[in-house]
Amino acid sequence: MKTKNILLLAVSAIALIATPFAYADNHGDHKEKKEEKAKDPHEGHDHGKLAGPNGGRILTEAEPHLEFFIMKDRKVKITVVDDHGKALPLGEQEVSVIAGDRKNPIKMKFTKKGDSLISDIAFPEGNDFPVVVTIKTKPDAKKVRSKFNLNLRDCPSCDYLEYACTCDH
Repeated sequence: MKTKNILLLAVSAIALIATPFAYADNHGDHKEKKEEKAKDPHEGHDHGKLAGPNGGRILTEAEPHLEFFIMKDRKVKITVVDDHGKALPLGEQEVSVIAGDRKNPIKMKFTKKGDSLISDIAFPEGNDFPVVVTIKTKPDAKKVRSKFNLNLRDCPSCDYLEYACTCDH
């Protein structure tokens, strides 16, 4: 019985001694995350409520940002935009889209038309598609991805479709 009590006391003492060190390590992680956040070029402005020049969704994962817009023929139009949603000239951006059911995905490639990129195929009938947009801002840049749900229903509160909604409903 004494051995069991001594063992329990030893384990408790080790736990008490280790707790401040565990806290210090976690606290250090928060400090690093704050420093990473401070380096964010978008700090101080919010893109969440901004629609693009065509009324599409702004993809902020790439710099410069891109507008993802569904045209009347259900093809996708990609336009380069600044931090205020104004159209910019197209650069060397490369974009691809995979959407829909994983067993039978829709794979879109894009070609340049004027200052935008237009998809080679259109979305099929339906109003709800999971979408993954892969973006390369330059040929030697790393790929970034934007994942979202493409909801093509009208927003009840603003003038945009749900995927590009700018209101708080």
